[in-house]
Amino acid sequence: MDTKRLSAKLEKALSAQMNVEDLQSHVYLSYGIWASDEGYEGIANFLFRHAQEERDHAIKFMQYILNRGGKPKVEALPSPGKDPKSLTDCFNLVFQHEVDNTQKIYELVDMAMAEKDWATWNFLQWFVQEQIEEETLAMDLIDKLKIAGGDRATDESLFNLDKTLGVMPDEAESARDATGTNP
Repeated sequence: MDTKRLSAKLEKALSAQMNVEDLQSHVYLSYGIWASDEGYEGIANFLFRHAQEERDHAIKFMQYILNRGGKPKVEALPSPGKDPKSLTDCFNLVFQHEVDNTQKIYELVDMAMAEKDWATWNFLQWFVQEQIEEETLAMDLIDKLKIAGGDRATDESLFNLDKTLGVMPDEAESARDATGTNP
């Protein structure tokens, strides 16, 4: 008996998005490593926490596909790309990644609606809301850096921004609290 409740097309698209979310995790991880190397430990921690959040999103897609009788496919991921050139560049890249990801989620929503797969459409609404929050958060990063003085910010302003972002609340647990048994 066939228990799959996803079309092959939607299964493939959801699996691709699982891999996109995993790539997003690697991008945030890469940017966090860059920020740490530049001495911005608070910003690095913020980005590391978001790397974990993006990985959690990949797992949500994986679990949904499995729950609908499908089989997600893990693909090789491309490199996250070059390091940012500055904090402004870093935050602008974060924003652009979120905007691009929002578009991919919208395409999935359109596909689910066209197929009248209401379970998948409903599942994706969580991601629609999440992307609103992610884009807003990215815009807030850009705004905070502008208020601090942008790339011409004083050391004191950057220190305070770094400190603020290091403890800024978000959905992911603090990367500093991660252990082998509690990743």
